[in-house]
Amino acid sequence: MIQAAGVLKSFQGVTALDHVTFTVRPGEVHALVGGNGAGKSTLVKVLSGVYQPDAGELRCHGERVRFTSPADARARGVATVHQEGNLVPTMSLARNLFLGREPRGRFGLIDFTALHERAAEVLSSYGLRADVRLPLAALDPGAQQVVALARAASADAGLVILDEPGSSLGGDTLLGAIARLREEGRSVVYVTHRLEELYEICDRVTVLREGRVVHTGPLAGLDRLRLVSLMLGRPFHPVEAPQETWPADEPAEEPVLEATGLTLHHVLDGVSLAMRPGQVVGLGGLLGAGRSETARAIAGAMPVDAGQVTVAGAASGKWSIRNAIRAGVGLVPENRRTEGIVPTLSVRDNIALAALPRLSRAGIVSDAHVDRIVATFMNRLGIKAVSPRQAAGELSGGNQQKVLLARWLAMQPKVLLLDEPSRGVDIATKLEMRSLLDELAVDGLAILLISSDVAELVENCDSVVVLRDGAITDQLAGPDVTEDRILAALARG
Repeated sequence: MIQAAGVLKSFQGVTALDHVTFTVRPGEVHALVGGNGAGKSTLVKVLSGVYQPDAGELRCHGERVRFTSPADARARGVATVHQEGNLVPTMSLARNLFLGREPRGRFGLIDFTALHERAAEVLSSYGLRADVRLPLAALDPGAQQVVALARAASADAGLVILDEPGSSLGGDTLLGAIARLREEGRSVVYVTHRLEELYEICDRVTVLREGRVVHTGPLAGLDRLRLVSLMLGRPFHPVEAPQETWPADEPAEEPVLEATGLTLHHVLDGVSLAMRPGQVVGLGGLLGAGRSETARAIAGAMPVDAGQVTVAGAASGKWSIRNAIRAGVGLVPENRRTEGIVPTLSVRDNIALAALPRLSRAGIVSDAHVDRIVATFMNRLGIKAVSPRQAAGELSGGNQQKVLLARWLAMQPKVLLLDEPSRGVDIATKLEMRSLLDELAVDGLAILLISSDVAELVENCDSVVVLRDGAITDQLAGPDVTEDRILAALARG
């Protein structure tokens, strides 16, 4: 149906796709998997005409093609359903379904009677029965995704690319929709992080890692542990099921933070964990497992439907970012550029940002006091900058990460939540981070470390909680915190 042959794509000198060859056969459902930064989204955008490859070629039905836009790709029968759906919330279901392809009557006006009849027929064939005159925004996210999928299929697409549809579609709805596409003889590229859906739906799988294809082949005979090891780049060593050592080796000291029953529809499912002073707790899981969401819920940055956070034995009540900071909880987010660093502010101002309320007296902040704190943490963390007045956006990724750490350490927190702190930093900075974590733990700080790097979890953590689909599947402590046991927990169905 389609083939990318030797595709190379770079952005500002960083290689996103490294001579990738990817083939989709007629009538097959082909899974595309990999961790964060593996190149999945870039490959999807090349196949759908958003990006043009720097080298290599695309072929449709054996004919060489060049997509200069998504419209070019759609004209060749390639339609993409993005996770967000790319629909118009204020328009009706019918208009969204046939946007740009509405049936026309006399004088070129839209024939709404025909539009509504055809829309109802198409949507019902994909298991959605709703008033097609309703605005799209009236539907839940899963139903909106069905509309997006039906829209792609109804445009005579021979290949439908589904980019993480399982994040909002229910399992039965998803299976039924893809079965319908297969019955119609269409090919499907299914981008997902949910292994159980992958094994139910897909015929073949391609694994990307760091922009390269590391495996392509049938799913039959490829067990989950082997697949996970390919995705993460860790060696494959079958192990026995982990022993139930949690919480037998718990220290006697009381938890400084307890999260109990954190629940958010389709995101978190009763997540509970405890952190003690001086303890580094790892949070493991594949992409989309709910790791970042757990950290954000603990930090008050994401409201939950149920559950509570208790700090130093005191129930939190209504939890919020403000309350979390006051209680001594700090979060260094995964995306430091958009959620952490304020690039136009100086290094000094970025470090002092969270601590300003503590440093003010009657609304007045002492510049000398701020300068002393900033100098202390720039020296302690080895932040390399021309001066504290340099814009934080001009620093390297590793130094930006250190600025974020300094911001929260200046708050003298009880708990520090680190979401992928070593992503995008060099080897030297990673080693510095590891040394710093040890130092902070010795000082009594409780640390939650989220990492996709299994080795990083093993090297740094006293215990590891493993998530899948927003729920805890394993809790490992002491001698059970090994690469093999974590891999086995990640792969367990």
